[in-house]
Amino acid sequence: MARDPYQELGVSRTANADEIRKAFRKLAKQHHPDTNPNNKAAEERFKRVSAAFDILGDADKRKKFDAGEIDADGRETARGFAGGQGPWGASPGGGFSRRGGSQGPFHSETFEGADLGDILGEMFGGGRNGGRGGAGGGFGGFSQRGADVRARLEIDLEDAIRGGKKRIAFSDGRTIDVTIPKGAQEGQTLRLKGQGHPGRSGPGDAFIELAILPHPIFRQEGEVLVMDVPVTVYDAVLGGKVEAPTPDGPVTLTVPKAANTGTRLRLKGRGLSDAQGRRGDLFARLTVVLPETPDSELDAFAEGWRQNRPYVPRRRK
Repeated sequence: MARDPYQELGVSRTANADEIRKAFRKLAKQHHPDTNPNNKAAEERFKRVSAAFDILGDADKRKKFDAGEIDADGRETARGFAGGQGPWGASPGGGFSRRGGSQGPFHSETFEGADLGDILGEMFGGGRNGGRGGAGGGFGGFSQRGADVRARLEIDLEDAIRGGKKRIAFSDGRTIDVTIPKGAQEGQTLRLKGQGHPGRSGPGDAFIELAILPHPIFRQEGEVLVMDVPVTVYDAVLGGKVEAPTPDGPVTLTVPKAANTGTRLRLKGRGLSDAQGRRGDLFARLTVVLPETPDSELDAFAEGWRQNRPYVPRRRK
């Protein structure tokens, strides 16, 4: 049975999240196997500290532990078993007690809060330190898989489209290179088997939730990618060629004659990837931009146009 996680980390039950995190980091650094090679005691201490932080470092698990819904190993406590068969039946306080007589170590004990390995060892003739016949060595080796860990990894839009590798650091000092698949989606969770907290029967897994960072140029609208491309007045009037960025590098766009702000040009297969790696489209939204400094010839032309060729701009719905 694991120790009380508060005692394991040396913090009070009123400790806040920062105090718990600081205590864990200090102990993890002190007892990490890399810092203490071939030191079994330090390795075991590190495992216990990691398991304790898995409980207290997770607000939901901590709440459940404080309420007695899970034990220090993160397992749900056994409650409310009724009408047991054979020599075991329900005890007045919930859990199980042994029927008939006062012999045996479980006369008034319950499962609640107890370590299942110890209980099975006593029931079948063996404690945590070895067997006493019957079960051929007992259940002293009854063990538990290490706890899973969860983390959030922010990635660039280009990595989500093309895939890649990103390094993530965990609170216990470990770093892992995460392979980002092509077509990664916002909120997608990757499972890294065996990269969780250590346990007596092997480590748990790491679950990495992906978050795509906002891009300074491209934005997602539904299933397509959109970008704004500035064009000059003369290219908008006469048509022309402009260079535009894409996630795969710059391309040359053909601006049609009489292009207005809001005109969209389609770049097929230059957008987002789906889960199968198929590329969607990128749309370039043209934005007509005036010169940054006043131009007397343009002013004169515009004045003559206003006097001789007035027009009412179309109102877009």
